Amino acid sequence: MIEVRRLRVLRALADHGTVTAAAEVLHLTPSAVSQQLAALESEVGQELLERRGRRVAITSAGRLLLTHADTILADVERAEDAMRLYAEGATGELRVAAFATAISLLVAPSLAQLRASTPGLRLVVRDAEGHQGITQLLDGEVELAVAVEHRGSLRSDDHRVTRIPLYAEPFVALLPAGHPAAVDAAVDLAKLADDDWIMTSIGNPIRDVVLLACEQAGFAPRITHHSDDFSAVAALAAAGAGVSLVPQLALPHPGTAVLRPLAPPTPTRRVYAATRTGRADHPLIKATISALSETAAALPLSTAK
Repeated sequence: MIEVRRLRVLRALADHGTVTAAAEVLHLTPSAVSQQLAALESEVGQELLERRGRRVAITSAGRLLLTHADTILADVERAEDAMRLYAEGATGELRVAAFATAISLLVAPSLAQLRASTPGLRLVVRDAEGHQGITQLLDGEVELAVAVEHRGSLRSDDHRVTRIPLYAEPFVALLPAGHPAAVDAAVDLAKLADDDWIMTSIGNPIRDVVLLACEQAGFAPRITHHSDDFSAVAALAAAGAGVSLVPQLALPHPGTAVLRPLAPPTPTRRVYAATRTGRADHPLIKATISALSETAAALPLSTAK
């Protein structure tokens, strides 16, 4: 008989690549992880791993087992939730990971709404930039994540996660007040090809969107400054240090810098909520997603979702 906890160990290894990393996520020692994997191989009668230097690779038998493991682990979570709900009467704690702007625009307003509609729910919020929220979701550190689509996103056919689109936010140009394009009703991105640029850090999904938009406009931006803080980006732009693109709602107070719409095609930040598939029907998660969707629908966006 296959032990469910050993399937979790195999999944953690597949997600994180090394025994040491899997052990850290599972709060086990590397030796304990290796023992669990050896026991799982004995249970299924197949080699699930092969060593490649200091790393281990999942064999074809291991990959086959993982496809069943994801379904089994989702079913186990559903069973655990069913028993917890029976015992607790649909009350409990829900951990939510979201990037800073989403916390301000979505999570905080929804939290206030949920206090009235779902008094048995206690939301615990974590700031998670880039793809960290989805990583925390898959590792079981949170039950819900608000994240941004980007090149490193999970594949659409990854059935471990259920996604709910929330909103699509156009980018706008952030310019020094004296910039020639600051008077344009809609900025042609190609006009910014010769400017110094203020860019987010490598790994930030916004960077990928901006670089792709510049590439489609026919140039590679000359990146001079880096910051993931939009207030800092606005301050640099106001000081004449360069230009940038920012999501429309990310910078409500740009100071003396100027925000201008972009001429089509307009790059867009697509924001979604995600939960593990095994928890998608949990009443507290459904209530929270409903509140997030309602809040997102009321955002003052210039383009439809």
